[in-house]
Amino acid sequence: MSLSAVALNCTLSPSPTESSTQLMIDQVLAALAEHDVVGETIRVVDHDVRPGVQKDMGEGDAWPALRARLLGADIVLLATPTWVGHASSVAQRVLERLDAEIGETDDEGRPSMATKVAVVAVVGNEDGAHKIVADVFQALNDIGLSVPSQGSVYWNGEAMSGVDYKDLDSTPEPVASTTKTLAANAAHLARVLRESPYPVPS
Repeated sequence: MSLSAVALNCTLSPSPTESSTQLMIDQVLAALAEHDVVGETIRVVDHDVRPGVQKDMGEGDAWPALRARLLGADIVLLATPTWVGHASSVAQRVLERLDAEIGETDDEGRPSMATKVAVVAVVGNEDGAHKIVADVFQALNDIGLSVPSQGSVYWNGEAMSGVDYKDLDSTPEPVASTTKTLAANAAHLARVLRESPYPVPS
């Protein structure tokens, strides 16, 4: 049973700039593909996503079209670089826009995101990955997405080294093995939720 995944690349660098965040996304999507998951990437900074907490912030807002792609996915990957110990401002804007989903339901009355699985990827040359993962998972779970066992992957480079993830000669083994685990567990949970969704709130 084929599944779909949408990766939100929350880099601050617009296309076609190389992105360590995109490299990690590519690796996660490749691992998911081994479990019959078809993935696509949205580089959020390439779109005019307006500030706000509504589904649609008016003329010119690109979020409604991106939201439609998220609603069609089984797995949502939020990937962000680390800046001053935190997720990027783009990632924060995505979470703020997703806040609107708390009041939205599907045709059966479930929260609009309740059948979706959330996974997180973080890259950076400074500490902060664990806190970012915790913050993002908390937000996505509040919105209604489900978090699989070991559903995150990160890489922290040496502080102030100037070496980015995309500059490495090869992927560190712990990152590669964690990516495989993330993919296997996310695909498993997504299939469980597709076959047996959460009950409709009474």
